[in-house]
Amino acid sequence: MAKAKAKTGSADATSGANAAGAASYLTLAVDEVSTAEFVDRKSRFIAHLTHVENEGEANAFIESIRRQHYDARHNVPAWILADGTERQSDDGEPQRTSGMPALEVLRGSGLRDCCCVVTRYFGGTLLGPGGLVRAYTTATQRAVEAAREAGLLVEKTLVTVVELTIPYAMHDRVRDLAERSGAHDRGSEYGADVTITLAFRAGEEAAFVDAMREMAAGRDLCRVSEPSFSVF
Repeated sequence: MAKAKAKTGSADATSGANAAGAASYLTLAVDEVSTAEFVDRKSRFIAHLTHVENEGEANAFIESIRRQHYDARHNVPAWILADGTERQSDDGEPQRTSGMPALEVLRGSGLRDCCCVVTRYFGGTLLGPGGLVRAYTTATQRAVEAAREAGLLVEKTLVTVVELTIPYAMHDRVRDLAERSGAHDRGSEYGADVTITLAFRAGEEAAFVDAMREMAAGRDLCRVSEPSFSVF
């Protein structure tokens, strides 16, 4: 896994739209890890942020960080998926002082399909509830910002794929219509006819499908998929 690291220093709050129910969301590129650190009164808080797509992947990442930092006082996890499923744990810290602050950063940054584990090495001084909330929040914010600065954040959009098979005589007209309709080309197969695969932002395919029906004298040439999230 590649890693992005942030330097120790003051952290800026991240921002982003809440992606629950939205047509797009941010996530980390697959197989990337963003790492950042915050130090308060000799306690080290190291945030590790990565892409996951289900609870099993989240749990596997959490366990890998726990093995890597087996000698740490706490390894606090928080994760959130594209469908809105989310989990967090304080891992022995006072209730709602660690896991929930980390999760709130993920929510507020518009991130989905990601997992953050904040490792704490105790520095000998109790920070109190307010200090813990600040520390776990800041460490997580820094990991998000490090990912942003390293270009590791990608936007996934609700996309509808349209596939159609046409005679060669229609090829140029269909290509022109697709371009004017905002489609992204997902490739073509050439045989007796041409099979073209196009991607649209969900909802934007309807005008193209209607225009194709008119071009084909009422025939339905388009095979339209159910919308799903992908890089557009």
